[in-house]
Amino acid sequence: MDISFTQTIKKILQNHFPNDFERVYEKSELLQYINIKTKSANRGAKARGSFANLYAIYVVIEDYLNSKFDIAGNYSKYKGAEFTKLFKRQRELPFGAKLQNHALNNRLNSEFQKYFPGSDYVPIIRDLSNNRYWINDSLLKLKIGKKTLNIARAIIEIIDEYSRTKKDALNRFIQTCKNLSNIHNADPLKAKEFILQLLAPNIEARLFEIVSYAILKYYYHDQKIYWGWEISKLKEDNLKLYKTGRTNANDGGIDFVMKPLGRFFQVTETLDVRKYFLDIDKIHRYPITFVVKSVASKEDIRKGIKSNASRAYTIKAVVDKYMKCIEEIINIPQLSKCFICAVKQGYLKNIMDEIILQSKVEFNYPGSISKR
Repeated sequence: MDISFTQTIKKILQNHFPNDFERVYEKSELLQYINIKTKSANRGAKARGSFANLYAIYVVIEDYLNSKFDIAGNYSKYKGAEFTKLFKRQRELPFGAKLQNHALNNRLNSEFQKYFPGSDYVPIIRDLSNNRYWINDSLLKLKIGKKTLNIARAIIEIIDEYSRTKKDALNRFIQTCKNLSNIHNADPLKAKEFILQLLAPNIEARLFEIVSYAILKYYYHDQKIYWGWEISKLKEDNLKLYKTGRTNANDGGIDFVMKPLGRFFQVTETLDVRKYFLDIDKIHRYPITFVVKSVASKEDIRKGIKSNASRAYTIKAVVDKYMKCIEEIINIPQLSKCFICAVKQGYLKNIMDEIILQSKVEFNYPGSISKR
């Protein structure tokens, strides 16, 4: 599978193996897997990066190279790298600050086997009794004619380049946001069009959540509520939306919370009814608003959820109880209307600034790979 970054991979291989780079690429399952995982490299900041599995490969190969096993051999006698050191190193890498342990522990090997079911190897070998890890060096040493070539250093360089490419894309995105934020008075139409382009079904999930939050935060910003313990002593409050965790994270949390109403918001890009009902169960069937990355009408989305639920859960009373917990559905057209409303209230620059802030937090910006 040739993608835009494939040529970069081959160029790096050519620098390492001038006469054999094409054969090295064709023979290496690990390089082909890395090629698959780097497909977002030249798609800009809107495309999700695949850092977890790539960095799992990176840190075990880096450990391998630090002891010069590519030169000295005898890797089979190595006691293995400690998990805590590998995990710490992953989080030092660009965009890696919030990575979890799944890739090192199983996810990388499972996905590799999915792409290469006939392979005799998995990338990472583990000894769970003492939490030691090794790269499977059978995937690093390739027999090309009468030569045995080691691709470890080339892989490190490839992943470094992928990381730099993604960081450059994020830099451009952040700079575009800053420029539009600074000129919003001179050219508000251009800034508005830029935001509306981010409200698309194919936008990267984390960016969609960030943009949704920025828009809804300032859409609700001037809406007031009057509340209190006594009718004669009511308090006036603006609605405030808070972001409660990492974007698009499988952390069991709820994405946004509104005070003082206590409304919960969950951002999703799926119509999988199990995901909706799981989110409802998280909060013990408390009412919840779903922000859905879809241009389908709110009525069609609700009907789709109910139809899927009726197939999965055949008891009508159970389905009805879950459906009553869906307080509101906010789709892309509704988000666009909320954005236009917030802009009319004078919050275009605030929304741009919020997108910049949340993007920097989410994508661990700035960051750089430290020298080995």
